[in-house]
Amino acid sequence: MRRPLDYIIEKLIALSGYASILFVALIFIFLLKEGLSLFGQTSISSFLLGTNWYPISDPPQFGLVPLILGSLLVTFGAILIAVPMGLAAAIYIAEVAPRWLANILKTGIELLAAIPSIVLGFIGIVTLAPFLKNIFHLSSGLTALAGSIMLAFMALPTIVSIIEDAIVSVPKNYKEGSLALGATRWQTIYRVTIPAAASGILAAIMLGIGRVIGETMAVLMITGNAAVIPTTFLQPVRTLTATIAAEMGEAVAGSEHYYALFAIGIILFIISFVINLLADIFLHRSRKGKKR
Repeated sequence: MRRPLDYIIEKLIALSGYASILFVALIFIFLLKEGLSLFGQTSISSFLLGTNWYPISDPPQFGLVPLILGSLLVTFGAILIAVPMGLAAAIYIAEVAPRWLANILKTGIELLAAIPSIVLGFIGIVTLAPFLKNIFHLSSGLTALAGSIMLAFMALPTIVSIIEDAIVSVPKNYKEGSLALGATRWQTIYRVTIPAAASGILAAIMLGIGRVIGETMAVLMITGNAAVIPTTFLQPVRTLTATIAAEMGEAVAGSEHYYALFAIGIILFIISFVINLLADIFLHRSRKGKKR
């Protein structure tokens, strides 16, 4: 028979898991309760496909297209910067650097995750935005590019850590077999190690996207907050998260504007859920591949 303490701990762990699922479900129900009230006054098509976000105009216009495109543009730019840097850093830490140096580098990269986003946003306003303004001769450096650069550094710890773990988890006999057949060290990394760790790399990218698209304070501070359809990285944009943060304090409870912000929350919740689900699928695929 199991000892009573083991039984109690097992049940507490199970209860914690069920509680986590319950909390997520309750959050989603709360968002649905408030957000769906918008569609009694505004059509779903005009909300999802509308090109104007003017919540205080008469009549108000709640078009998500500028906000969605702003979020996608900033996220795409951040991933475009963070993935190559993160992959290169992970390969260096896992395969090239001496152990003592690898431990220092990994710790330093993970410390980036401890920096509050509002601090990074402040640094972006003070240093990055003026730099971009002078380089590209812009009227304002608060642009999608500034947001992408800052968010890339925020996503790096997640991407580097997961890719490094995936590379380290590749069975040694894969690498030894490649080297025994005459491949060089870099050929082994490129043709054997990276393909074998592909599921973990994809999971890192998906979690990096989730980290970026859910960020609020940094993008609120350094993207310019212009609710317009973006055409380049060198113009101000507004993201979904920044819209909620900037306008929720001014929205009248029970108004269309109030419900529209909760509807944005539903969209963000679904996006985050899908991204994390895909990342979990890739991670499980990677683990199954290693067991085989």
